[in-house]
Amino acid sequence: MTYSEVEAVSGYIGNFTAKIRKKARYVDLDTCNACGECVKVCPVVKPDEYQMGLSARKAIYIPFPQAVPCSYILNMDDCLGNNPIACGKCAKACEQNAINYDDRDEIVTRAVGAIIVAIGLDVYDPTEMDEYGYTRFDNVITSMEFERLICAGGPTAGHFVRPSDGERPKRIGFIQCVGSRNPRIGRPYCSNICCMNTIKDTLLLADHYPDVKNAVFYQDIRAVGKSFEEMFQRSKEAGTRYIRGLPGDIEEDPQTRNLTVTVENTTSGKLERHELDMVVLSVGVVPPKDMAKISGLLTLSKTSDGFFMESHPKLKPVDAPTRGVFFAGFCESPKDIKDSVCQAGACASRAGALLNAGQIKIEAITSRIDEQACKKCGVCASVCPYGAITWQKGEVAVVVEAACAGCGNCGAACQFGAITMRHFTDDQYVAQVHAVLAEDPQDKVLCFACNWCSYAGGDMAGISRIQYPASNRVVRTMCSARVSEEMVLEAFRCGAPVVLVSGCHYADCHYINANRQTVVRVQRLWDKLEKAGVRPERLQLEWISAAEGQKFAQVMKQMEELRKTVTLEEIEHARAALKPKPTKEAATKKEATAVAT
Repeated sequence: MTYSEVEAVSGYIGNFTAKIRKKARYVDLDTCNACGECVKVCPVVKPDEYQMGLSARKAIYIPFPQAVPCSYILNMDDCLGNNPIACGKCAKACEQNAINYDDRDEIVTRAVGAIIVAIGLDVYDPTEMDEYGYTRFDNVITSMEFERLICAGGPTAGHFVRPSDGERPKRIGFIQCVGSRNPRIGRPYCSNICCMNTIKDTLLLADHYPDVKNAVFYQDIRAVGKSFEEMFQRSKEAGTRYIRGLPGDIEEDPQTRNLTVTVENTTSGKLERHELDMVVLSVGVVPPKDMAKISGLLTLSKTSDGFFMESHPKLKPVDAPTRGVFFAGFCESPKDIKDSVCQAGACASRAGALLNAGQIKIEAITSRIDEQACKKCGVCASVCPYGAITWQKGEVAVVVEAACAGCGNCGAACQFGAITMRHFTDDQYVAQVHAVLAEDPQDKVLCFACNWCSYAGGDMAGISRIQYPASNRVVRTMCSARVSEEMVLEAFRCGAPVVLVSGCHYADCHYINANRQTVVRVQRLWDKLEKAGVRPERLQLEWISAAEGQKFAQVMKQMEELRKTVTLEEIEHARAALKPKPTKEAATKKEATAVAT
């Protein structure tokens, strides 16, 4: 369904419902024969987005040469109007009567079993990096604009020229890592494709214009891939000069429009000035602008780089945390065409296996709701990161087991004990706390560690033979959001001097965004501890990833230092101050027992 947009998705694995908006084209696909007569009479001229604004298009146009279907689209935002019709020239010129000004968007609903997210990428806009003069100098262009200028189907029909005067440049400089590997602008990651794209461009120039002198300014050339190093060597042999160092400034001669690039060559340790006719900024890639919308539609989480987070980087590289959703291409991370094709094939395979199965198997880690104990408050539904709990006002909440991932967030949020997690119940966790602190609790640090990151970080510390204090005792939970307030308070009642709650990094939660509830609960606990006269710093919250064994050891050393500052008087005070208040049911039962006696 081309020229369409997914507006809403509901349901769960195998039973999704997608609402799709088929946008009005105002041109009938079956009738239009792409003769182009409408374009000749259209008076509107707009920059052509496909040609990076280097040429113009009309209000009625084919988006790009390879568009499928090969039919025109009338852009009503650019058209002179159809209500009332102020122009109408295209309709008069169309002999097929294919233009329909009364066309309207159509909403289509489809039932689907699996969803593949392949929304591509956006290219970094270097306007904010003013030191390179992208908006000030006509002859400073991006790598995308370079591609259009040298392409036979581009605005200059493949004749590579300078934008300022239409002359062919003889000296071209390429600046790498523009918008990539730059924490200053919030893009610390490598865009993966830029180095090889530049190498390919230098080889194109060497083939078409052997007299052109190319210079590439770079930090590191990352030529990781089949035959990539060979291409890099071919580029060098073709005469391309590679200068290790990124320019700090670009100046323009107002008479000749030539550019002067100042750069520190870190190989020679000298400051160099290069006279160039044109500069190409090798721009990085950024997550597409509609990532936030797709994330909301499918309940997906993102990494700190802004790309979608997969279920497991090694074991499930194409699976989303939401079951039945798969990733292909740049939306998951920057990658080249070969890797994108491989990932697309893996997505097709995973989706095909799912649809052919008929039934799916899930782990027995889901939550169950006690209908008798449920107070119908709906808190569990509001905190579920997967939307696996359905609730209506005045009704008992219902768990869709196929969508439940077993994070335990709902179990920790329920204040009435109405939710039981099938793998580890609250009673089992409390039993672990009691067992850990049964003897010499003042000598121990109790740590609640999430299964996927913090607990794995502890494993990494052990595998790496990193030394840390033996005073810590780890209770493994599926997610830090599984740790309820009562579990922490019970640990203090048992004499724990320090309690640590640890989980995935805030933006990298394995369960989408469940650890945001961890922060809410810990902040609430800090307030309770302070009101009870207990030092709030005795409860610590840390984010530790599976790869951070060194950080795990460091945190444990800090916890041990904190433990040493906690006195026995503080421990006894916490035991007494945090005793649970008897509920009305317990008080009534106690009174009835006394009367019977």
